[in-house]
Amino acid sequence: MLATAQDAVKVHDRTLTALAGAFATRGHSLFLVGGSVRDALLGRLSHDLDFTTDARPEVVTGILDEVASTVWDTGIAFGTVSGLIHGMTVEITTFRADQYDGSSRNPEVTYGTSLDEDLVRRDFRGNAIALELSADGAHELRDPLNGLEDLVNGVLDTPAAPEQSFHDDPLRMLRACRFASQLGFEVAPRVQDAMTRMAAEIDRITVERVAAELDKLMLGAEPWTGLDLMVATGIAAHVLPELPALQLTQDEHRQHKDVYAHSLQVLRNVTELEGRLAGDPEEAEDAEALDHRRLVLRWAALMHDCGKPATRAFTESGAVTFHHHEVVGARMTRKRLKALKFPKKTTEEIGQLVFLHMRFHGYGEGAWTDSAVRRYVTDAGDLLPQLQLIVRADCTTRNKRKAARLQRVCDDLDARIVELKEKEDLAAVRPELDGNEIMEILGLAPGPEVGKAWAYLKELRLDRGPMEHDEAVAALKDWWKDQDL
Repeated sequence: MLATAQDAVKVHDRTLTALAGAFATRGHSLFLVGGSVRDALLGRLSHDLDFTTDARPEVVTGILDEVASTVWDTGIAFGTVSGLIHGMTVEITTFRADQYDGSSRNPEVTYGTSLDEDLVRRDFRGNAIALELSADGAHELRDPLNGLEDLVNGVLDTPAAPEQSFHDDPLRMLRACRFASQLGFEVAPRVQDAMTRMAAEIDRITVERVAAELDKLMLGAEPWTGLDLMVATGIAAHVLPELPALQLTQDEHRQHKDVYAHSLQVLRNVTELEGRLAGDPEEAEDAEALDHRRLVLRWAALMHDCGKPATRAFTESGAVTFHHHEVVGARMTRKRLKALKFPKKTTEEIGQLVFLHMRFHGYGEGAWTDSAVRRYVTDAGDLLPQLQLIVRADCTTRNKRKAARLQRVCDDLDARIVELKEKEDLAAVRPELDGNEIMEILGLAPGPEVGKAWAYLKELRLDRGPMEHDEAVAALKDWWKDQDL
């Protein structure tokens, strides 16, 4: 693991040695620290590096002014100065020995006097490892809290007692769930025990911070692991109560699928399938846009059945039904995401996927008309790729014959969509006549009647497919004659 870290750091040695030399010239030490060292040890060092130093912020600013192309001090109130060096973003924070008041996660900033004092205040021991930088490249690992052992064992444990750590900053409990998702680590028993007893403390954290952590968790390698930890410790009951609510009591005579386990499995399935979202490598979208599409897909997969607890009913024969759970679930999803202050566009996209996820089950093998396929594609819009992946991922049955049939039907619908797209532009299904033409043909002034006429032509376009201009004009005139205006 140490060799892995050395190899990862060497990639950035030009920057690291230059920085170390600049600080040494001023009589100060510089340490790569926190997640940067952890990721280097795990062989995944990023281009955003975090440092700590004994130099005070005004000294750090002076040093960066000499070696960085850009310097900004938006975090200087917390002892942090940032810069851009050789195209790399660096954040340098003066040793801290913060004090917490027990009601806010924002500490009273107090500068520390030693590296050990700075490391012990950090969230987890695996994030409390430092690399002392040298101008000659002979960097030295500093690990006073045995964080390296935790990384080797895949464990998340706190430097001090977890009760104190989580009381200081309850967000650390949610960060534990996020790291479980990103790294595949397990939490130490004492940490999970403290999280369980202190779950309600998460209510001290703003919804914006909670939402940011949830998104990071959802984009992790194993989001189902972090979510399961949230549920097991009771944290989910405070930040995402719809998730533990899926743990419906099973009745031996009225059995149905474990909705909670099913939802996590669907999330796992879409995570395995989402590579298809990338599309043609030659037309690849930027990483941020692709991450947004992945995030929307994963959230929709997780929430797709959240309406089932509210709609569960039993027939006289003992069968279980969840009628219109997609409608209820879409409403619940939008309500929760709005409470978490998600962006409006993201909220609507996730809600729409939850609303549409059952539409496919009316398809049957080739049973839909071309008109029905057009409506399916039009209603999904830009979300069609994600919707089709959720449909595939939603098949978690152990019945191999049933699973094969469902996948065959998915393949058939995909082929139908491709076939129709080759004949017409399904991405922009619009009437053959625009508003101006409608007004001219019917002798109308701008008003609601024009909108009604346009909507009629849109429905006609979906039913019939592309029409000739004269055919559309005739249809419009016939429709107009029947209007009671």
